[in-house]
Amino acid sequence: MRRYRTPLADNARWDGFAFRDGDIVISTPPKSGTTWMQMICVLLVFRCPKLDRPLDELSPWFDALTLPRESVVATLEAQQHRRIIKSHTPLDGLPFDTRVTYVCVARDPRDVCFSLSNHLANVDVGAVRRAREDAGLDAAGAASELAESATEAADKRDWFRHWIEDPTPVTDAPPSLRTTLLHFGTFWDKRELPNVILVHYDDLKADLPAEMRRLARQLGIDVPESAWPSLERAATFESMRADADRLVPDFGRAIFQDRRRFFNCGGSGQWAGTLDDADLREYEAQVTDLASPDLLEWVHHQQPVGLP
Repeated sequence: MRRYRTPLADNARWDGFAFRDGDIVISTPPKSGTTWMQMICVLLVFRCPKLDRPLDELSPWFDALTLPRESVVATLEAQQHRRIIKSHTPLDGLPFDTRVTYVCVARDPRDVCFSLSNHLANVDVGAVRRAREDAGLDAAGAASELAESATEAADKRDWFRHWIEDPTPVTDAPPSLRTTLLHFGTFWDKRELPNVILVHYDDLKADLPAEMRRLARQLGIDVPESAWPSLERAATFESMRADADRLVPDFGRAIFQDRRRFFNCGGSGQWAGTLDDADLREYEAQVTDLASPDLLEWVHHQQPVGLP
C-alpha cells in the first residue's frame, strides 16, 4: 500500500482493518460524487428510501482524521448489514481484498475544481480544529493549511490556476489536478477486475435510474421492481439537498457552515463561463502531461479537454 496523508485523512488507518465478504469501498477524489454514490449504495443495500441514521454513520469515512480510528472501527464492527465504507484514498493505497467491491466515480476535473472551491468556502475551520483536537491529533497545522486553501479558493480563476499547477507530491498533497487524475488512474488501470466498478458522474446525471440498476447488478443486489421508483427519487440531487441535515458528512460536528450548500448545484460544466482560452490551454497542457489519452477520454466524458 502506498502511503497517502493530507490535513484531513491518512490511509495508514486501514492497517489491520478486518474486511468482511461483501464489503463495499467507495473511493473517489473529493467532490467527485462520493456522497451521491454512498447514498445510492445505502439505498440499494437497505432497499428503503428513508434512512434511520445519518449517512456518515451508515457509511463512515474510514480515512478521516476527524474521528478516533477506534470509534470508526467500532461503528463498522457493530453493523450487521452489508458495509459501505467511504474513502478518499486512491486504489493503490487501499488494502485490496477479492471479497470487497471497490467503486470509483469519475468527474470532469474542471468541475471537481470548481465544486471544491465552493466546498472549501463552506468549511468551518474552527470546527475542524476542534474535531482533530478531540481525536487526539495535531490541530493547528491542519487548520492553518485548510484556512489558507479556503482563502485561495475565494477567487475561482486564481484557485483554478493554483489547483492545476500544484506540484506537491501526491502522497501528501491536498486535492489538486495531479492527485485527482492519479486517483482516477489507479482505478482505470484495474478496470478489468471483477470487483472494481467505474461510474461516471455525468452518467448518473443523464440517466440515474439506469445507472442505479447497473450498479445493483454489479453488486449482486436484487431490488423488487415496486421499490425502484422511491429509491430513484431518494437518490436525486433535489431529494438529497432537502435531506441535507441527515446526509452531509460532518460527523455531527457542524463542520460545514451551511449543510444545504454542501449540495451546491451538482451540475457539470460549471467552469465554462469563468475560464478563458488561456486557462483552457494551460489545463490541456497539464492534463496531457499527467494522464494517458484513454484515461482523459473517460474522465472528460467526451467533453473537450481544451478549446472547443
